[in-house]
Amino acid sequence: MQQRNVTLILDDGSRFHGKSFGYEKPVAGEVVFNTAMTGYPESLTDPSYAGQLMTLTYPLVGNYGVPPLTQESNGLSTFMESEKIHAEAIIVSDYSYEYSHWNAKESLAEWLKREQIPGITGIDTRELTKVLREHGVMMGKIIFDDDADNIPEATYSGINYVDKVSCKEVIRYNAGKANKKVVLVDCGVKTNIIRCFLKRNVEVIRVPWDYDFSNLQYDGLFISNGPGDPDTCDAAVQNIRKAMQNPKLPIFGICMGNQLLSKAGGASVYKLKYGHRSHNQPVRMVGTNRCFITSQNHGYAVDNNTLTDDWEPLFINMNDGSNEGIKHKTNPWFSAQFHPEAASGPKDTEFLFDEFVNLLK
Repeated sequence: MQQRNVTLILDDGSRFHGKSFGYEKPVAGEVVFNTAMTGYPESLTDPSYAGQLMTLTYPLVGNYGVPPLTQESNGLSTFMESEKIHAEAIIVSDYSYEYSHWNAKESLAEWLKREQIPGITGIDTRELTKVLREHGVMMGKIIFDDDADNIPEATYSGINYVDKVSCKEVIRYNAGKANKKVVLVDCGVKTNIIRCFLKRNVEVIRVPWDYDFSNLQYDGLFISNGPGDPDTCDAAVQNIRKAMQNPKLPIFGICMGNQLLSKAGGASVYKLKYGHRSHNQPVRMVGTNRCFITSQNHGYAVDNNTLTDDWEPLFINMNDGSNEGIKHKTNPWFSAQFHPEAASGPKDTEFLFDEFVNLLK
């Protein structure tokens, strides 16, 4: 098999040489690393990876192939976290051309080529991760050595990626079949979040990220995960503030939702040096000795020091002490920076959906 030589060039001038196994086109984006050992179909289809070149630190990738791209009767993907790949590219150390899994329908390479997403292998991902941990995430370019004049350009900061991945119209799930209704602000929602609500017999009204939902009839507000900089999503923050005028309305946010709820409550957000992207982030529930292992994918964090007197941290990251969730001291409003719906990763914290649904009147 003839593989084209490729080079990953980082903004600091670092170069990593490898081979192409995906779609053959040069790309640029923010280079990030994910330390999960499994779950590449879920990660690639997670809208929070929009605009990013995803490096997997686990060396062997592709050995269990890709599941079928089937849909459930409600229109949701059966096994993926959205309807397409959102990452700009995938970077691995050792791509397995042979795959075996009871649910596999095609290889990772075949899927990447069909969706026109580059994949590169033979990269020293251990060294690349060390560079990113030392320097922090940075922009990078994947170029083909035999077409070195075709060099893409890309910027990540300041772009509203949430607007790129959010739905464009209102979508209803379980309509008329449940007693409780939740408005889901779609900032790039993962499919398993919606599954978690449907499993609990909740009607979900999915609205675009900047939609004014104040005239809708609903029992609770949910703010989803999503890619990029929360400071580009002021319209969502203003709509959340409008909803907060009702102190009895239950509100729950995940990932980007944690950041937007915090901003609506008056706190500020900062960019992490290299983010949290893995299945093994330990978080502790504040005020307790309860520690959970969580799935995470985010590059920004809430500044605990900017929380107003009405708010307090709900979870803290045990590795670096950063915020992993907030809660209001009197109103039924809370959030998690991690992914309690997992997909992929541990499901230790899925009980947060139960707590939210129990608040709905």
